[in-house]
Amino acid sequence: MAEDARAVGPRQRASTGAAPLPVAALRLGFLALVLLVWWLAARAAPAGLFASPAAVARALARLLAEGRIWPALGQSLTVYLAGTGAAVVTGIALGALMGMIRPVGQMLDIYVHGLAATPRVAFIPLIIVLLGLGFEAKILIVFLGAVMPIVLNAYAGVRAADPDLVEMARATGAARGRILAHVVLPGALPYLVAGVRIGATIGLINTVVAELYTAVSGLGGLLALYGSRFQMAEYLAVVVVLAAIGVAMTEGLRLAERRMLRWRGSD
Repeated sequence: MAEDARAVGPRQRASTGAAPLPVAALRLGFLALVLLVWWLAARAAPAGLFASPAAVARALARLLAEGRIWPALGQSLTVYLAGTGAAVVTGIALGALMGMIRPVGQMLDIYVHGLAATPRVAFIPLIIVLLGLGFEAKILIVFLGAVMPIVLNAYAGVRAADPDLVEMARATGAARGRILAHVVLPGALPYLVAGVRIGATIGLINTVVAELYTAVSGLGGLLALYGSRFQMAEYLAVVVVLAAIGVAMTEGLRLAERRMLRWRGSD
């Protein structure tokens, strides 16, 4: 009985949430190391060339108090969410279509891979000619950056569907749409979430690129402004805000992935 209790103990501790604590400690320790290296680099750099973590924190607090961050953050998030959201819907639909209808996949596969390998920044002059420098151009730049990983992962996930389950569903008379919704997409869920995470990351990068190449606005506009003035504390404060958005997006998608996979496993 005592041996059984000892054997069960680690599983009980893992189920009570004790396991994530070492991960949190490692992350905090690595953050402390990054801040230390940052501080040492700022001390070694010539005056005005690099800002220390304390100077960046003061600059960020000042920008927040003066209300400079919030309008730019709102503009960037609007462009980012609109472009990435359109990419998610379009990418999953196109990837599922390519995976479910083999001739369509064989026809489009080479073009999708070719477009995925092409730097999307090469399309910016054409986008500006067609759409100008406004909101629509920014959304299209973000969309083009985010959509390709989602298409490719959706395509791979649908193609990896269990053929026995698909054949069983067909034998029961299920329509293609029902098979896609209830058999194929749940099985492709890890691929879809991975594609969305990659696409969302690239979409955030392309948001800044779009704001720099088109009408200068948002957080990208602040980067251009403070970078041109060599205000490094303010510049790095904006970089910290962008990093925080990336962390929030990644952790949110990771949480959604865990819940969806738990839901899929309970079916």
